[in-house]
Amino acid sequence: MIKTTGLIAGVFAVGFSTSSLATTMKQEPPMGAMREGEVVLVDDGSCPAGQIKRVVGGNHTKVGGTKQIVRTSSCVPR
Repeated sequence: MIKTTGLIAGVFAVGFSTSSLATTMKQEPPMGAMREGEVVLVDDGSCPAGQIKRVVGGNHTKVGGTKQIVRTSSCVPR
């Protein structure tokens, strides 16, 4: 039981630290340039002070992908 709890805690720690490993860019990559699920942070001034845009890549057929997963973006704390 203790080993399972430690494993679950480790998985959560990796998941939460993933956004800190995201690449920071000055402008959003063009459509079709990001892999599905890839995360980049974009410092283009479009978010309020103290926040940065977080973009998650999709895989939509309209930009050459194979699925109906669209790119998403949101403002997150720095």
